[in-house]
Amino acid sequence: MQEVSIEQRVQQWLDGPYDEETKQQIRQLQQHNPEELKDAFYRNLEFGTGGLRGIMGPGTNRMNKYTVGMATQGYANYLKQCFTAPIRVAIGHDSRNNSRFFAEITAQVMAANGIEVFLFESLRPTPELSFAIRYLKCQGGVVCTASHNPKEYNGYKAYWNDGAQLVSPHDKNVIAEVEKIQSINDVKWQGNDHLIHLIGEEIDQAYLQMVKNLSVFPEVIQRQHDLKIVYTPIHGSGIKLVPRALAQLGFTSVHIVEEQAQPDGNFPTVVYPNPEEPEAMSLGLQKAKTLDADILLGTDPDADRVGVGVKNQQGEWILLNGNQTAVLAFNYLIEARAQKKIATPQDYVVKTIVTTDMIDVIAAHYGVRCYNVLTGFKYIASIIREKEGKENYIIGGEESYGLMIGDQIRDKDAVSAVALICEMAAYEREKGRSLFDKLIDLYVQFGCYREALLSLTRKGMKGVEEIAAMMERFRNHPPKQIAGTQVVWIFDYLKQEKLNIITGEKQSIDLPLSNVLQFLMVDGSKVSARPSGTEPKIKFYFSVNQPLADAQAFASTWEALGKRIELIKQDLQLNQH
Repeated sequence: MQEVSIEQRVQQWLDGPYDEETKQQIRQLQQHNPEELKDAFYRNLEFGTGGLRGIMGPGTNRMNKYTVGMATQGYANYLKQCFTAPIRVAIGHDSRNNSRFFAEITAQVMAANGIEVFLFESLRPTPELSFAIRYLKCQGGVVCTASHNPKEYNGYKAYWNDGAQLVSPHDKNVIAEVEKIQSINDVKWQGNDHLIHLIGEEIDQAYLQMVKNLSVFPEVIQRQHDLKIVYTPIHGSGIKLVPRALAQLGFTSVHIVEEQAQPDGNFPTVVYPNPEEPEAMSLGLQKAKTLDADILLGTDPDADRVGVGVKNQQGEWILLNGNQTAVLAFNYLIEARAQKKIATPQDYVVKTIVTTDMIDVIAAHYGVRCYNVLTGFKYIASIIREKEGKENYIIGGEESYGLMIGDQIRDKDAVSAVALICEMAAYEREKGRSLFDKLIDLYVQFGCYREALLSLTRKGMKGVEEIAAMMERFRNHPPKQIAGTQVVWIFDYLKQEKLNIITGEKQSIDLPLSNVLQFLMVDGSKVSARPSGTEPKIKFYFSVNQPLADAQAFASTWEALGKRIELIKQDLQLNQH
């Protein structure tokens, strides 16, 4: 097929059956911002394995009603190939600008294709959409969100009938169908409105009951009901369900960060609406200090990630990283289930390959299987699907502030995570301790692990090339030593093999193809590199560890591990932002 030039694409939009407002925006870009115009039209916005995500605006490489409509038509075509009528889909959205608009476009196109639609009446957390697909026995689902991206972005996540995001072969097949939609004339835009049903409170109640049922020690919550909790939804959908979930569990002292309580797609109080960013949690920290709270929690716009603040041994407020939160949550569920005598020999947990290996060590200690998967909760969900009826899933998680507790949802869920973390804090408070005290205990018992993440942003056409070149360099010229320590294993998930560079031994990796490299050193340190699937970034993950003699040695050990990470970054020439 002949390549269409940027100019031709722009002209097609100006001459085609697009609305006048869109055409006017294109003319403005032609006059005032030719570079942005080029970026908006140099390619089609890619429908990747997770769906669409991009900057909002006119153009083939932007999130707008036309790219959303074409994606929906392709997805609808594939659903009709796989299932016989009646086909049902659930559709949700978060607080971002245009999220409701995109959700309604999606609903209209699905209905015009004869598909029955269950559309949430207003914004809801993404995990509730995953739950609704299973609850309503739908064949698919869509949520309009760009998760924690900056406010200029929006996105479109497609789900399958188990409530998980698309995995192979459906992800590739949907992409192929979407790519067949060459024009907006191929889209059925309207018709069959009677197939669209609004949903809300009934699903909310069923979902909240599910969250409540995940509690292992409800009696501890009753005794520690006045645990002082500060919560911020960071202008997102968490406000809909997190306070209700905590109240239903019995917590009576929940304090909302008012400045961030109102859903607002402009995210006026933060630079990035991401609880991974300390800045996004700063108003929550202020309130937690003022109230002398026990714990602080923050969720991102679609309420699938959770950030946690606790007091350290000096009584100072600190933010846990995603690995620390995961270690505490995994350990609590394994330990509490054993204590409650509800653990089974079939219990298992799942983590991603870039999440702390401390979880593997804890699971092994308790005799619980721990599976490692590629980054993304759809891979955790596919393990659940594979093990259903044979093994018992407890919890899954990844370092990027996501947890998935129990198998009633098949995506990361900050609502149930907030509930569990507050129960963990109540459990420790009953012993006169904090979650931070518990974390130090685990470091003493299993070794002190410190992780860090470095994201290098490379925007636009040039950025894509730079990221590819960086991965190529590490793949073709891998380091034999890093910061003076011998590299032993190189894991290449694109080749699906791991190589011992000392002995020459090769082993296969039984995971799907993925552009990820890992270097494992003789002292247990690990460096992982992967381009982000959702942002113009390449991510480097660092993990180092050493024994911790006792709680008093924590500060010095932590500092030493931090210095080790800095040396690794310098040696790999990654200390520039």
